[in-house]
Amino acid sequence: MSLLKKIFSPSITIISFLLFFYVFYKSEIFWEGRQRDVYFIYYIITLILIFFSVITFFLNTKIKEYLIISCLSIVVTLYLFETYLTFNKFSSKELKFKEKLYYKKTGKNWDNRRLFEIEKDLKTIDEKIVTRFYPIFFIKEENSFLPLSGISNSRTIHCNENGYYSIYESDRYGFNNPNEEWDSKKIEYLLVGDSYTHGACVNRPNDISSVLRKLSGNSVLNLGFSGDGPLLQYATLREYFKPNVKKVLWLYYEGNDLTELLNEKKNNLLKNYLNNKNFTQNLTLKQDKIDKFISNKLKAEKAKGLISKEFKIKKFIKLGKLRETLIYNPPASPAPEFQKTLRLAKNFIKKNNSKLYFVYLPEFKRYKYKYDEKNYKLVKNIVHELDIPFIDLHEELFLKEEDPLKFFPFKLLGHYNIDGYKRVAETIYKFSKR
Repeated sequence: MSLLKKIFSPSITIISFLLFFYVFYKSEIFWEGRQRDVYFIYYIITLILIFFSVITFFLNTKIKEYLIISCLSIVVTLYLFETYLTFNKFSSKELKFKEKLYYKKTGKNWDNRRLFEIEKDLKTIDEKIVTRFYPIFFIKEENSFLPLSGISNSRTIHCNENGYYSIYESDRYGFNNPNEEWDSKKIEYLLVGDSYTHGACVNRPNDISSVLRKLSGNSVLNLGFSGDGPLLQYATLREYFKPNVKKVLWLYYEGNDLTELLNEKKNNLLKNYLNNKNFTQNLTLKQDKIDKFISNKLKAEKAKGLISKEFKIKKFIKLGKLRETLIYNPPASPAPEFQKTLRLAKNFIKKNNSKLYFVYLPEFKRYKYKYDEKNYKLVKNIVHELDIPFIDLHEELFLKEEDPLKFFPFKLLGHYNIDGYKRVAETIYKFSKR
């Protein structure tokens, strides 16, 4: 204890200053000041810690001893709680509740297999089956080549939020479409977006594009991919757009699209799409290269066990689960690049004689907790300034329901369920026909 008493004040002072500088780095350098309101509480906490650490130099030995015991107790308690939140996923009341409802509804047991476990099982039936791998996984790499889709012509295991793993047959370019859609002379809708557009955790024909296909009686191309933010969506649009498209649906997810953009704009190759209207990777001619590239990445990730690994050391050290539980961090405020990206997309689409619609997809947290609407209003203003038709699913669908949570799996956090996707597609169809 005597050694602890000697090093306590210097140690806590150093740690406090390091935490303060880390908060400053994240707020002012990494997020370029656009998340300052989010990091305000962390500034307050670290400044209090610095003040407290300075005071400890002047405390007597007995009080310092009590402080050491108290601090150790608090740290141990925090990490015990973080451990509980981290490893409680597969034994939680929430999962048991979902399992019970799923069994009552279908008579089947919830599929608790991990991603690579189900892949291993299904490979005995179909050797070509693959696990999903997203373009966003390559964002932090500075390569001369960036895939914007997945492995082509393969059954692809996606995700499980409804009791079963959704699996889709990818098309010739690795997207979630029937392959023959690319041969259509007339395409009613072309969709860009993230996992909601991709069709996360439901099978065809229950995703948005499949429902639109049925409603319109025409071809629909889905270029959505999980993890895509505005810049990846714009790049995908540039690479895979077809000249016979009547309407383009830009599906914006309020939960993380702006945060994704702040990450995407750090990638030098992606920035070429913003700065050079003629830039292209000619990806439609490189699908063999894309397939091999992603296959090699999948093998490497499986060898390291990163994709299936639920426990993240870095997040655990930073008390990620605990902070998510106690502090709501709204997504980053719109970067200037968002307006620029959307304007470029509008001009590109107009040049190709198509019409752009902006579709606003609300997140689960909006209807579960007190919600900060700052970004909602800012995005809406940007879209109106650009004179793009705005299909507001928050106002036109979710707010009109007595319980909007019914559109999410078992009324819990996740993507939309089958009924949610269906009603979203019906609302889009209704407003795009005006």
